[in-house]
Amino acid sequence: MPVRRSIKETDGVYFITITCARWLPLFNLTPGYDIVYNWFDNLKLNGHYIIGYVIMPDHLHAIIAFRNSGKSINTIVGNGKRFMAYELVKRLKKGNHQSTLDQMRQWVNKTDKERYKIHEVFEPSFDWKNCYGPLFLEQKLNYIHYNPCKTLPALALHPWDYLHSSATYYITGEQGIYEVLNLMQLHEINLSK
Repeated sequence: MPVRRSIKETDGVYFITITCARWLPLFNLTPGYDIVYNWFDNLKLNGHYIIGYVIMPDHLHAIIAFRNSGKSINTIVGNGKRFMAYELVKRLKKGNHQSTLDQMRQWVNKTDKERYKIHEVFEPSFDWKNCYGPLFLEQKLNYIHYNPCKTLPALALHPWDYLHSSATYYITGEQGIYEVLNLMQLHEINLSK
């Protein structure tokens, strides 16, 4: 479940979950998987590292090593959600998904409407966990990589079969659709620089 706690640190390795509003399969409907990859590119340009990920039709999990950039991690993720939301809405309009847009418009609360928010694209907050140890990090990588195999119906028989995941890299050693930094490389990096 999304949480409303703030991340006080400005660097570190975090397991992040961002969920589409009311679990709508927006990444699949638009299709918008590349929108997440564009956000990852932006994170990398700003000195952060993508350690692992899976993009499901209605949510995404990512393990991100945030380097101290002077911005809070909440701000960085919030800006990413905003960037992805604009792109998803643009594609929904282009694809004539008017009923979905109408639903998302109805979900905007009064306070957000007063701030000119038009669509509720993502759940208001995001879930996060600090990955402070290698065992916990490995556990979270396994969790996200097996996520497509545990849905009903399953999106993949094996983790490496799912296209929008870093599982292929961690299992076969070959980078998948999006290049990630592996755990060994992460240990060589000082995030607070």
